[in-house]
Amino acid sequence: MKKSTIFALLLALALAAPASAHFGMVIPSDQMVMQGENTNIKVDLRFWHPFEGIGMELAKPARFGVVINGKKTDLSGSLMPAKTKGRQTWSASYKIRRPGVYAFYMEPRPYWEPAEDCYIIHYTKTVVSAFGDDEGWDEEIGLKTEIVPLSKPYGLYAGNVFQGIVKLNGKPVPYAAVEVEYFNKGSKFKAPTDYMVAQTVKADGNGVFTYAAPRAGWWGFAALNTSDTKIKHKGEDKEVELGAILWVKFHDMK
Repeated sequence: MKKSTIFALLLALALAAPASAHFGMVIPSDQMVMQGENTNIKVDLRFWHPFEGIGMELAKPARFGVVINGKKTDLSGSLMPAKTKGRQTWSASYKIRRPGVYAFYMEPRPYWEPAEDCYIIHYTKTVVSAFGDDEGWDEEIGLKTEIVPLSKPYGLYAGNVFQGIVKLNGKPVPYAAVEVEYFNKGSKFKAPTDYMVAQTVKADGNGVFTYAAPRAGWWGFAALNTSDTKIKHKGEDKEVELGAILWVKFHDMK
């Protein structure tokens, strides 16, 4: 068999295989801070394949902050560099001082992905509730693209249905594809096939998607769209993948 034929077959197999999903990650040490608990939470930031535990380098984010009652606070100065499995990650400490709903978010710098011949920017967020406050968890916080929850994004049992609206530039994205992946901490679980590493659901005509998490733990929802602007790489215009990422934790009923 000619080398060119072998190469073509290998390329076809590679293209046919399920793609490994990238996820921006913003994971707090506690998503529901209750009276009498430690009010200092640690927030870990990564660019990761969460189920497989494979990481990419995360340059210091362009923006990292928290939104409380519609007010944004820049927390970029609190970021500390870290290494996780040899990859550059970041962390920050934050003290919860009063009741409220805290939406932590990250806007990373564009990441060049040669395998996809494009840049990747994943606008990532998660929501923390403190001292029983329950107002504002369903509010849009003004990212270029984001998932706005329709289900409360905390206080969920494994098996609960979760719903959200995919938005881009403040408008719903009809029939958006949403990748769903489990944060397989410690690599405890193995997917029976590559198709089960990341699952995909589609939003309806109003940009609303639905998913029922089968296991307790952190689940990431990633809605991917292509930016209407491009970034140059070595003098050539390249497309930019915009990701709206939301992390939600589900709990076992005991």
